[in-house]
Amino acid sequence: MSLSRLAGPAILAFFLTAGLSQAADKTPSGTVMDAYAVTRKTLASPTEGEPPWRPPHRDKLMSKSLAALFARDDLYQAEAGEIGHIGADPFINGQDGEVKFLKVTVIEEPENGRALVNAAFRSIQRQLVTVRFRMVEESGGWRIDDIINNVEGKDHSVRDMLSKPYDCGSFMNKPCKR
Repeated sequence: MSLSRLAGPAILAFFLTAGLSQAADKTPSGTVMDAYAVTRKTLASPTEGEPPWRPPHRDKLMSKSLAALFARDDLYQAEAGEIGHIGADPFINGQDGEVKFLKVTVIEEPENGRALVNAAFRSIQRQLVTVRFRMVEESGGWRIDDIINNVEGKDHSVRDMLSKPYDCGSFMNKPCKR
């Protein structure tokens, strides 16, 4: 069989699976709901599946630039054997928690490819938690471009934390010593 006959179906299969893995929700709130579906699943069974900021979810749920920052943080953790810049789950604003009575609300309507979404829920000991998401329209759908956690009355941008320099890493041309 000729290479050209095999290449056609292979190329088609590649684009079909790439499109499926990259498909984002058509609404800003839908993407956040999808992220919390993953979060709830991981909280219920931590040894099964990955959180929203790790593959296979991050490329579907996050903007390319935020996904790249999370990927860099994962690489740092693998190379340095240490916690990266994010020491807690940004979707629950803590290390441990649960998501009960989730309410997702668009608080800044989509304009010029941007929107702001709030996720409010009850966590451990009925604590009310609110997480804000800056959303961006990218690659045909809405994606998370930043996660804003509030700690002791102060907002903390996950994007800003992940953008800080690291002490070492192959991406910095400075190997980590383990």
